[in-house]
Amino acid sequence: MTQPRSRLRPAVSQGMACAALVTAAGLLAASPASSVTRDGTGTAPTAAQALAAPDIPLANVKAHLTQLQSIATANGGNRAHGRTGYKASVDYVRAKLDAAGFTTTLQQFTSSGSTGYNLVADWPGGDPNQVLMTGAHLDSVSAGPGIDDNGSGSAAVLETALAVSRAQFQPAKHLRFAWWGAEELGMVGSRNYVNSLSAADRAKISGYINLDMVGSPNPGYFVYDDDPAIEKAFKDWYAGLGIPTEPETEGDGRSDHASFKNAGIPVGGLFTGAERTKSAAQAAKWGGTSGQAFDRCYHSSCDTTANIDDTALDRNSDALAYAVWTLAATAPPSGDSYENTTDVAVPDNGAAVTSAVTVSGRNGNAPSALRVGVDIKHTWRGDLVVDLLAPDGTAYRLKNSSGSDSADNVIATYTVDASSEPANGTWRLRVQDVAAQDTGYIDSWKLTF
Repeated sequence: MTQPRSRLRPAVSQGMACAALVTAAGLLAASPASSVTRDGTGTAPTAAQALAAPDIPLANVKAHLTQLQSIATANGGNRAHGRTGYKASVDYVRAKLDAAGFTTTLQQFTSSGSTGYNLVADWPGGDPNQVLMTGAHLDSVSAGPGIDDNGSGSAAVLETALAVSRAQFQPAKHLRFAWWGAEELGMVGSRNYVNSLSAADRAKISGYINLDMVGSPNPGYFVYDDDPAIEKAFKDWYAGLGIPTEPETEGDGRSDHASFKNAGIPVGGLFTGAERTKSAAQAAKWGGTSGQAFDRCYHSSCDTTANIDDTALDRNSDALAYAVWTLAATAPPSGDSYENTTDVAVPDNGAAVTSAVTVSGRNGNAPSALRVGVDIKHTWRGDLVVDLLAPDGTAYRLKNSSGSDSADNVIATYTVDASSEPANGTWRLRVQDVAAQDTGYIDSWKLTF
């Protein structure tokens, strides 16, 4: 997990140059955008789906951590971006995936004068227009081997992918797994990947699950509270164990899910805590030591294989498998859409503007997964704050502004839990440009029930 940092607006696009994206089978190739976009975040798990999720062997996950430790030890004590230990880590993970039948892709990028790598692995089959993606950063800081941060997440994602292969799982959605480079420099690798995708390919990603530090030695059980469907899958799993969870706040915006969230892709994930201290109330419900950091070896040389809580690592690995099996098992049906295609200019650093659609003839309330398709043309999307306004004026935040989000346009489908709102009435998309120098307009937007 990267350190907190101030968000300064860069003069250029993060100083990165994306090199060739070597793909196989055209899985990342652009395709024409559909006139109806489905969010694909899944439905409530059925008993059959829950039973289908395998137990992830803790011994297998720990074996991957042992390999990552050995790689760090043989390469100057770390697996940091631009160092030999990172590339060796990528090669280890890729070899496992290739042997298991995945189609692997190595994406190169440049950051801080060094070549970085993202590893992406696609499991054959599933709807290519509904991609469930799971990822973790594979790099460490230069100070240590990075076994909790983030060998733990990387190993859990790897073993879940290998479990997919062992089970020959054939879900409705297409499964994609990823290991990111240069996260510790500010989510460089994942942002590079998202920015390399066409708008149509971004829209195909129905959800992204992030694991960053899931074996902390004084663990908490934190669940990202971003996308309702992904959050529900994890909370359901932990509820079945009788273990309370808390919303993940310590790492919000500090890990690779932020790259996807900023592009309007639904995100979720798991976390066991970093440098913050565990409270007495947290120790009472989770065990461990109050007044002590969740991970006292965070970003230090002592983040070794001895810096892992086996129970937390086991639970989170199993929770990930449950979420992948549950969320990928079924794709939601396409629903009725209501669209406004009239252009609305967005003033530069000015007042908010709105565009309206009127919904009528529907019974009851809006769904818990109301899809909001947005097409906003703009020369610096990071300037924009975007909200959906319900007929009674309730605002649902779709996108925050971000000084580091230098891409053009906002072309994405968001998912909103609008189940408390009557479906009928006038809904509005509200857009405000909160910084100077860039211009744009609402091209079109739609609601899909």
